[in-house]
Amino acid sequence: MTDIPSDNRQAAATEADAPPKPTGAMRAMRGFTDGSVGRHLLRLGSYMALGSVAMNASMFAEAIYLGVLGTQALAAMGVAFPVTITLFAFAGGIGTGASSVTARTMGAGDREGAARLITHSQILALAVGIVLGALGIWLARDIVTLIGATGDLRELTVDYLTVYLLGFPAFMLSIVGSTLLRATGNAKSPGIIMAAGSVLQILLGPPLIFGWFGIPALGIAGAAWAYVISRTLGMGLYVVLLVRARMLRWTMEGAFDSWRRIMHVGGPAVASGLVMPAGMLVITRMLIGHGEAVVAGYQVASRVETLAHMILWSASSSVEPFVGQNWGAKLYDRAKAALSMTHRFSIAWGVVTFIVMVSVGKTIVAMIDDNPIVVEVSVAFFYIIPLSIGFMGMTQVASSCFNALGKPTPSLVISILRALVIGVPLAVLGNYWWGYVGIFVATAITNVVVGILAWRWNWSYVNRASSGNP
Repeated sequence: MTDIPSDNRQAAATEADAPPKPTGAMRAMRGFTDGSVGRHLLRLGSYMALGSVAMNASMFAEAIYLGVLGTQALAAMGVAFPVTITLFAFAGGIGTGASSVTARTMGAGDREGAARLITHSQILALAVGIVLGALGIWLARDIVTLIGATGDLRELTVDYLTVYLLGFPAFMLSIVGSTLLRATGNAKSPGIIMAAGSVLQILLGPPLIFGWFGIPALGIAGAAWAYVISRTLGMGLYVVLLVRARMLRWTMEGAFDSWRRIMHVGGPAVASGLVMPAGMLVITRMLIGHGEAVVAGYQVASRVETLAHMILWSASSSVEPFVGQNWGAKLYDRAKAALSMTHRFSIAWGVVTFIVMVSVGKTIVAMIDDNPIVVEVSVAFFYIIPLSIGFMGMTQVASSCFNALGKPTPSLVISILRALVIGVPLAVLGNYWWGYVGIFVATAITNVVVGILAWRWNWSYVNRASSGNP
């Protein structure tokens, strides 16, 4: 056998050990530990804003379609909201836990460990989605009755939720897939996929709801089918991207350890997310006491306001992967700079939201439902709630940061303070004194108080932890 010169052997070994040539999906995952902090946050936030605003535009379009069906259909959406947001708490909580551990693992340079975490996160999300979807379908009527809906309103709500729950496993996978892609450094794809799915939902809504192109008119259930179909498509795209980026490992080895790490953050994050629906359940019951038109007005106003709120959500959700990676890399100053920027943006955006809602909110609501009570409720909402939205953003930034650092307990405490300790008691008092307007005032006060407390707590912890004294 002819000997290979040592230089050639070294070159051959280097070539064999070299990582595979990056695909387009792999190149998108460049990480956030170098380069401009502001530019990374802008990319993360803008692409997430594209997706989240598009998603809420689809919800707004859904409200317009259901407004054609009548005020009762809009009220049914309002009754369904505490249920759907409860389900979102599980998806968001598991996504938060998966994002936290994955981002810190990527920041520490362990790509293989991150790939295992991503694989096991998807398996966990699918299993939880199937269980919750099945339980929800079984208990839907009892849950809606507990909220306070009766008669035709209850039937409409159950029709919507039954279809929504059939698609919940795909929704779980799409939410978790989105957070995982961002945790690995892919700022672009999640927002684009969310936007594409939302456009599809807007296009599918009218044919399924009203019965176009030979399709039977499904009414409010058609709105749910449009949602389910569009989010199932998104789920498939997330999986494809993760496979192309070679961030999935078809193995269960180490799954229980991965799930333990994910749920260390994800468990409290789920609990935190469940606190809000508990508060919303109380508020929805109080609003039902004022009549279906009040519930419909609150639902329409909330969807209009949510379009603006999603910008804040996009900014705060950008904190999680960015802070996670930089904290894992021990680049504490970059993490603190990101927090400072997002806090200032939250307050500025709150001012913009108030001006816009007061200026055009009434006109937008009247286009959806011109019922005088619906319009009156919405106008009251727009003059009160948007004043506090910037402080709500500060709360979200603080919670995202705590979760990114693997410290989920403060986020849970903040949620309990906001929904149960401060929010619900103030809402009950406000409802007693001033009716539904009092509920809106109580919500605004809660947002301001909790926003300031969350900001101070988070900033104090970050400064101590970065100095070695957590």
